[in-house]
Amino acid sequence: MGDTHVLFVEDDDVIREATQLTLERDGFTVTAAADGLEGLEAFRARRPDIALLDVMVPGLDGVSLCRRIRDESLVPVIMLSARADPIDVVLGLEAGADDYVTKPFDSAVLVARLRAVLRRFVRAGNADDADDEEEEGAGPLRFGDLEIDTEGMEVRRAGEPVPLTPTEMRLLLEFSTAPGTVLSRDRLLERVWDYGWGGDTRVVDVHVQRLRGKIGQQRIETVRGFGYKLRG
Repeated sequence: MGDTHVLFVEDDDVIREATQLTLERDGFTVTAAADGLEGLEAFRARRPDIALLDVMVPGLDGVSLCRRIRDESLVPVIMLSARADPIDVVLGLEAGADDYVTKPFDSAVLVARLRAVLRRFVRAGNADDADDEEEEGAGPLRFGDLEIDTEGMEVRRAGEPVPLTPTEMRLLLEFSTAPGTVLSRDRLLERVWDYGWGGDTRVVDVHVQRLRGKIGQQRIETVRGFGYKLRG
C-alpha cells in the first residue's frame, strides 16, 4: 500500500492529524484537507487512489463533495459519519460512496475498510480476473437487454454503455454468477464488500437501488426476508 494515495477530508484538527499519522504508519500517502472546497481542489490536483470524506465539513459538505467526485471519477469513496444516523449513511451511499465508517472508529478497522475497498477496485478493474470465471473465448453474459462483458469489464443496456462504479460492477458480477438464485445480504456483504465479520445491510440495499437505476428496476428482484436475485 506504499504507493496508495488517500485524500482525507476532516475539519477536526485532532482527528485529521491523528488519522493521517495512523494511515502514513500503515504505508499510505495522505493528502489532508480541512474543508470540502479544499478537498475538491486537492482531488483535482492530486488524483488520489481513494477518498475518505467526513460528512460534516465546512465549505462543501462531505455528501456534496462525494457527488462532485463521482461526477468526475470512479475512484473509491468512504464516508465518515459522526454517528450511525441512517440519514447520513444513506445520503452518503446514494451520493456514490462505496462504504462508510462511523466515528469514533478504531484505526485498525478504518485501515481494514480502506484496504477492502481498494481490493474491490483493483478486482473490478482487472480484466484478467475474468479468466478465472469464464472459459477462454466465452462471450459476454446476457440477461434480456443487459449485456455484461466480464473480460472488458463493460456493461451495456439495449446496446448503450452503462457506467458502473467498481463496487456496482462487483455487485452485478456476483448476481450474474448465479442468475435466478436468491443471494442474502450477508452473502453479498461478504463477497462484494469483503466483510468477513458482518456489516450494515443498508450498504447492500442502497447499492442495489443504485444498480437498479442503471440496469433496470425489474432486473433485480427483492425476495422479502431473504435477499435479492437477478432475473435471467
